[in-house]
Amino acid sequence: MFVLFEEAGKYLGGRVLSEAEASAQVELDTGKRVKVKGANIVLRFEKPSPADLIAEARTLAAAMDLDLAWEFAAEGEFGFADLAADYFSDKPSLAQQAAALFALFEAPHYFRRAGKGRFKKAPAEIVQQALAAIEKKKAVQAQITEWAGQLAEGVCPAPVREQLYKILFRPDKNAPEYKAVVDAARATQRAPLDLLERAGAIDSPYQFHWRRFLFENFPKGTGFPALAAPAIVDDLPVASGLQAFSIDDSQTTEIDDALSVQGLGTGTVTVGIHIAAPALALAPGSAIDNVARARMSTVYMPGYKITMLPDDVVNTYTLLEGGDRPAVSLYARFDEATLELQATETKLERVPIVANLRHDQLDSVVTQPWLEDAAFQSDGTPEAAANLRAPLSFLFRLAKQLKAQREVVRGKPENFNRPDYNFRLVGNEGGEPTGSEQVQISTRQRGAPLDLIVSEAMILANSSWGGWLGELGVPGLYRSQASLAPGIKVRMGTRALPHAGLGVKSYAWSTSPLRRYTDLVNQWQIIAAARHGKTAALAAPFKPKDADLFSILSGFDAAYATYNAYQGGMERFWTLKYLQQQGITELEATVIKDLPNGALVRADTLPLVFPVAGQQERGARLRVKLGEIDEIALDVTGTVLERLDAPKADAAADEENGEEEEVVAGPIAIAVDLSDSEAAPENTPA
Repeated sequence: MFVLFEEAGKYLGGRVLSEAEASAQVELDTGKRVKVKGANIVLRFEKPSPADLIAEARTLAAAMDLDLAWEFAAEGEFGFADLAADYFSDKPSLAQQAAALFALFEAPHYFRRAGKGRFKKAPAEIVQQALAAIEKKKAVQAQITEWAGQLAEGVCPAPVREQLYKILFRPDKNAPEYKAVVDAARATQRAPLDLLERAGAIDSPYQFHWRRFLFENFPKGTGFPALAAPAIVDDLPVASGLQAFSIDDSQTTEIDDALSVQGLGTGTVTVGIHIAAPALALAPGSAIDNVARARMSTVYMPGYKITMLPDDVVNTYTLLEGGDRPAVSLYARFDEATLELQATETKLERVPIVANLRHDQLDSVVTQPWLEDAAFQSDGTPEAAANLRAPLSFLFRLAKQLKAQREVVRGKPENFNRPDYNFRLVGNEGGEPTGSEQVQISTRQRGAPLDLIVSEAMILANSSWGGWLGELGVPGLYRSQASLAPGIKVRMGTRALPHAGLGVKSYAWSTSPLRRYTDLVNQWQIIAAARHGKTAALAAPFKPKDADLFSILSGFDAAYATYNAYQGGMERFWTLKYLQQQGITELEATVIKDLPNGALVRADTLPLVFPVAGQQERGARLRVKLGEIDEIALDVTGTVLERLDAPKADAAADEENGEEEEVVAGPIAIAVDLSDSEAAPENTPA
């Protein structure tokens, strides 16, 4: 005897081997033996074979008119054999009964299940809604098929183009646009990104990187709401007897810091480090603060930036030359002969800014000989720099001393072997780049005099204020590094801990409040310390173990890492573009790391790290032939043409764990999964 039975939402047939009161042992066509509950058996028969019966029944079920079957079905609960009698004939055949069962089982929108082999008609309105949904699904599937065909033919449908970044990086896997890309990629056996690029979905490599960054980090755009910068209501005294000046690049509009020198020739010199003071006007939780906290930092990239604060707000508090500007000032008093630090003091005041000096205009003029020898003359020295020669010379002398003192703590000199690279996009005057601009890359050697002056002054301020907040028990946002041992990286925290990489006892970013949210937060704390002294911990906006402070730290850490990665990626993009524009096919490079079956090298004259084939000794200099450039993956590889010299004995010391990470291209991680597919319809008889 054969039986037809339900098992795990499917109908199967087999031969009965033995039968008890409530179950039966059944052998399937595959030879597998299963135990079947008696209640799950819906038909018993001697012939035909189960496979033949199911095949015939499926054919009949496919031809059944479900609307007509719904009309014929009884109003109450009924069995499949009852419907077969109403639909086919008074005495339906075994195949017709099985066909009715399959049809009922596969049409839950027409018939609701009421038990094993028993059903009940769905209400007419439910049937209509279900039919409409089925038609809609068919239309959507037809649209998916059409779009997939267009993509396979190299044409990108407009809806897919509009959803490009969502499809690639944050997809709704039920969306027809996503499914069309998956279907087309499977059909053409192309990677989704390659498929979309060939179909013209990507306007240009630059736009791809830019729009992806905006999609992931600025989904509502980079514009600001209408915000008015509040005035500083404090009656701040004007610092008398000093002339402060800033030193920045020409592109800098957020002028956060300025310097001053007083007392030259008296034996005691006071250096002023003056920081723009938006925290005197902005309050935590205010509308402008919420904007700054959402962004966490200004985003930098060659030729463009996304500021943390609106331009009008920046312009209100920036240290622009020609006026008295509100500032939080650190005054450090030094012995003029020995340069020993005698005392520090913090003041809230207005500071006269007499000049905004620019690195790129002065680096060739304000040189070490110019600063160390008053008789040395440089052609074309700007008047502003000439007027500040004496304070600049003292600051350079002091910077060298401060650096030497930090290096004693570090245990070894800082490495300034690699230059900083500056990018200029010709024809771009601060507007959003298109990616087609001619790029110029220039260098500024790390540790150049003006650079050293500013960096040492900022380290002094950040370490002094960080230590002061720690002494007062006022929490802040600190950067620390436990040691210079390999693998020990710079961390952020709320406690004043040593920074081994800089050689200071503590380091709290405080000198860029217009550009970094951590600095704005720390400035609120510093202002509280300046106003309240030993009771500052009670008056500061952020208290010890403040959960909000930890939230800010976590958010900043994530945002800053993302922004730095994007800046590095865009610098790499423009470096690759420079190679193409200049027709450069060979580079001299130095091996910096071993890779499986190859090595990682750094170009000697460009900001470019890339892999080459073949094992090479670390520190070896090579001439390398460049391969094909992939502007989407930001990828280029090299082939070694010749070895130029032996590796340096101290090559390992050239690379230190500090604030930097190498930016190297890799596969772009997209969220399109080609294993995604339409699920098989549920409860389909097998």
